[in-house]
Amino acid sequence: MNVFSKFPRTFWVANTIELFERWAWYGFFMLFANYLTGSSDMGGLEFSQSQKGMIMGVGTGVLYFLPVLTGAIADRYGYKKVLTLAFIIYASAFALFPQVSSFAAVFSMYIYLALGAALFKPVISATIAKTTTPETSSIGFGIFYMMVNIGAFFGPMVTLLFKGRSQMIFYVSAGIILLNFIALVFYKEPEHTEESEQMEIKERVSLFQTFGEIFRNMASIFKDLKFLIFLLIAAGFWTMYNQLFFTLPVFISQWVDTSALYHFFDTNIPFVSANYSPAPGVMDAEFVTNMDALYIILLQIVVSTIVMRWKPLNSMMTGFLVCSIGMSLTLFSQNVLFTMAAIFIFALGEMAGSPKITEYIGRIAPKDKKALYMGYSFIPVFLGNVFAGIISGDVYQSMLDKVVITEKFAAEEGLQIASGLSTNEYFNEVARQANMSAQELTNHLWNTYNTSSMWIVILSIGVMAAVCLFIYDMVTSKKTGKSD
Repeated sequence: MNVFSKFPRTFWVANTIELFERWAWYGFFMLFANYLTGSSDMGGLEFSQSQKGMIMGVGTGVLYFLPVLTGAIADRYGYKKVLTLAFIIYASAFALFPQVSSFAAVFSMYIYLALGAALFKPVISATIAKTTTPETSSIGFGIFYMMVNIGAFFGPMVTLLFKGRSQMIFYVSAGIILLNFIALVFYKEPEHTEESEQMEIKERVSLFQTFGEIFRNMASIFKDLKFLIFLLIAAGFWTMYNQLFFTLPVFISQWVDTSALYHFFDTNIPFVSANYSPAPGVMDAEFVTNMDALYIILLQIVVSTIVMRWKPLNSMMTGFLVCSIGMSLTLFSQNVLFTMAAIFIFALGEMAGSPKITEYIGRIAPKDKKALYMGYSFIPVFLGNVFAGIISGDVYQSMLDKVVITEKFAAEEGLQIASGLSTNEYFNEVARQANMSAQELTNHLWNTYNTSSMWIVILSIGVMAAVCLFIYDMVTSKKTGKSD
């Protein structure tokens, strides 16, 4: 308990802000993949997996690239002002999202939403970095990451209650983000550094000149070869990690038999089966995926306590490897209990590795450029999202998409299916003409078209990132005489 008393008030306010922001974000984001690709009779837009991959990959990638600029802007103009602007953009984007449905309009609205998130991210991470010390950073970032996952857990659990009216997903997130305007009243600007004070003197400098200074700072960062290599390795981890949001909800919705989980809740906790089930015998895919956040809420402090004395790179290597095994196994089976066990494995690796990435960059960042370096910490996440979009888009569509495979099966069998059907209606009609139930057809497609092989792709990406990090550690340790 002595460690907790060493955190200043701003640390706890920042964690509260992060909790609400993540609540709002994941409240829609966990449902976003199935919203984009889902059947129109369930409120989905019926975009292809490739379109989904482009929106989520490029859009979320932009979200994580912009902090390279917004971090420096926050250092210049003040964290509190930037947070206020971020929440205005957030709330307006969520309110406007339900009004658009075309690919171009949805893509544009998501980019606008990403701008708000990009303004927010480096500021809140830098606040945590500035309000922790080398002694408290491991526990501090562990608490921060636990807050992320409390929001990530409760966000989808609340919005799933309104899944029958898809527009409410966005309105609920808008309402949650508005709570942060109250939290901002208690937010105190972190201690100013010499550099930030010099920037305040230059307030009259034009925005154009400000960006010129930002790009000069960028050039100086790119001279740090060690840092750049680390960012590229971390990009491999994020490519694998992001399948949790890009691919897994769609995979569960399309392939996994969740009836065992449904009957358990229907017998023991009927509230859950009544509110988190799109149909009798079926659990919401996002409910299952959301177990990752629940595991982290329960175990993050325990895992952080275990790894707090580990060298950050050792913790990351372990986390990368365990995450890779867990995520690949989530795509291996149609059994929901197997899927939940695989998510648990993934969560253990995530708890050990992911918070250490931010902690590691926070440690090596110059004290007077915390927000700038935290902005650069999002570069691998940017790359990871772009690559994840390709994996969950084109790769998933060619290897695992149930819609494409069903169409292939119908063509091979010579079935005549009426046009203008929703994806659910199309699948049910194929099953009827094939004299199968929906589950029987799903099992037949799974066994016939080698659908489970995609797990190898995910495992390969994650293991390669862990191996490269091991080599990175070996090389940098020899040069410095110690391991970071």
